Amino acid sequence: MGVRITMADTLFIGFLILLLVRVSSALPLCTDSRAPLTSKASLSFCPYNGTICCNTKHDSDLQKQFESMNVSDPSCASLLKQILCAKCDQFSAELFDIKSGARPIPVLCNSTVLMNSSQSNEAAQNYCSKLWRTCENISVWNSPFAPSLQGPRATVNSTPSKITDFWQSEKDFCNAFGGASSDGHVCFEGGQISLNMTQAEPPPQGLCVEKIGNGSYLNMVAHPDGSNRVFVSSQDGKIWLATVPKVRSGSTLELDVSSPFLDISDILHFDAQFGLMGLAFHPNFVNNGRFFVSFNCDKTQWSGCVGRCSCNSDVNCDPTKLGSDGGSAPCQYHSVIVEYTANGTSTTPSQATTANPSEMRRIFTMGLPYTSHHGGQILFGPEDGYLYFMMGDGGNRGDPFNFAQNKMSLLGKIMRLDVDKMPSATEIDDLRLWGNYSIPKDNPFSQDNKSQPEIWALGLRNPWRCSFDLERPSYFVCADVGQEFYEEVDLITKGGNYGWRVYEGYGLFTPIWSPGGNTSTRSINAIFPVMGYNHSAVNIHEGSASIIGGYFYRSTSDPCMNGRYLYADLYAGALWAGLENPTDSGNFNSALIPFNCASDSPIPCTYVPASTLPALNYIFSFGEDNSKDLYLLAANGVYRVVAPSRCNYTCSKEVVTPVGSLAPSPSPSSAHLLFVPLKKLCLLLLVSPLLLW
Repeated sequence: MGVRITMADTLFIGFLILLLVRVSSALPLCTDSRAPLTSKASLSFCPYNGTICCNTKHDSDLQKQFESMNVSDPSCASLLKQILCAKCDQFSAELFDIKSGARPIPVLCNSTVLMNSSQSNEAAQNYCSKLWRTCENISVWNSPFAPSLQGPRATVNSTPSKITDFWQSEKDFCNAFGGASSDGHVCFEGGQISLNMTQAEPPPQGLCVEKIGNGSYLNMVAHPDGSNRVFVSSQDGKIWLATVPKVRSGSTLELDVSSPFLDISDILHFDAQFGLMGLAFHPNFVNNGRFFVSFNCDKTQWSGCVGRCSCNSDVNCDPTKLGSDGGSAPCQYHSVIVEYTANGTSTTPSQATTANPSEMRRIFTMGLPYTSHHGGQILFGPEDGYLYFMMGDGGNRGDPFNFAQNKMSLLGKIMRLDVDKMPSATEIDDLRLWGNYSIPKDNPFSQDNKSQPEIWALGLRNPWRCSFDLERPSYFVCADVGQEFYEEVDLITKGGNYGWRVYEGYGLFTPIWSPGGNTSTRSINAIFPVMGYNHSAVNIHEGSASIIGGYFYRSTSDPCMNGRYLYADLYAGALWAGLENPTDSGNFNSALIPFNCASDSPIPCTYVPASTLPALNYIFSFGEDNSKDLYLLAANGVYRVVAPSRCNYTCSKEVVTPVGSLAPSPSPSSAHLLFVPLKKLCLLLLVSPLLLW
């Protein structure tokens, strides 16, 4: 057998060095950590338009602040107005460095733009020096330039002062308030930030996979100990601890099917729409052994399936008037999050090979109005350590009760929970919580008594697979399943409203039945998808489609895929890769990507008849291991993304030593879509998460 050397091998040391470099991102974000929005009215004071962070009230407040400065010199006044209005910029969170504590003024450009900056060349001017030389001897009331104002507890100086009263030299001043545009950072140069458009890279020629397992799973989570082990879970309630083989070792995913890490099949309800939906391990699992499972239960089958119904008087919904759904009563089924621990099976949790199903604490329980659209994925935020819970709109066509837009409902939402701080029984009752968790103080609606405090984002139909970018944790991406026409990928931000059911994708949606009322377009600031596809693009024969969210690809195995967001369709066997351009702009272009199976795959792949397209049947989800390799979790197995040359795809960034023979070149048909007749779906009803419909 020949040996093939790839760029992943030759650049391994360089890759380790890069891991030590601080990675940040100038993702469009406002100082309140919310997404910028398209202005519905022109601002009268700040000259900002398009996608901005100010409304007319913010604009008026900035004008009053400017007038209170009482600046007599017109040139200096003009610069100070620019600085105040920087709060309106779509990159104001980065400009004011909110992660380190809010600054009184933005980071001022004080050096030429570095070669790797994505900010426009206008930032090349030394704006900090210009400000110093123009304003150094000008008296300003309520000056923002005092040294005490550099931290988060800044208070305005209420007496007139000059910059030179606080700073001895231009160098000292610009060391304190200046910065450069580089490595994903932006700096302020006097106006709205604009990023350089770069020449779009052509999409990769194709995605190469190898089959390493025959099992069908909904979740794959890397072991928190950093090893080559992963946890995989099946919809029927079992979790296994598995060992991932080395690439090109010829080995397969190693697990003992007869000995699961945890088996809760006796308490969950398993059906086409229900089962074990989410799995997450506490950030400190290696020390505390805590992990969390999201699943569905049936109150007629399990005495522990007891919780408040999501159809209640708070949301003007009466469960007695809903009627049955496929023979099921309203809120017969519940969404549940339970905490388990591996502590009882090993003195060192990371070495545990089983968990005791009796060792559990109920975190969350909520009754579901209908039998579909209840998401269920759970994730820990990589920076804040809070638990994110993805919940669909509760089902039925077109969200008839408008739950997704109702802030008193948790349906159609992404929740953010603190599972480290347990509330008292009194707190649970007073706050009307749905279980044993606390509310993070910076949740967007934590102080709003007309909203559920758990909400982080709203306006979602059925979020199916979300992920945080390993290299840019502020990029929190969710795929949201569409209704009639459009499947979307959303960039999730604090308090963001993603439009459903006012919009489906970019288009207005008209429900056929709306006992819960409607939401007007003017009453919300909808955030539109960054990627997606029309149903007609994937399945013109059946008219069905259902998006499967993936990950930003960060492995070195396929260098041409690096930095692209991969997502798929459940039914069509189609894969897309989305690339952001300009970098850090939040603007994405995506392309349909052909894929094939390596000829030396540890488990030989089967193919769609008369095609070179691997027969995955259904793509349920994606997974990622500690080596950052990406996996497709399909109905008939586990597939790992590998070097493109193994499928005879050309990647200019891959260093290949051609030894031995390659697999035949894939024909153009490998980019074609796999259409599955609807009548064949019944064969997989009990193993596929058709809640995605």
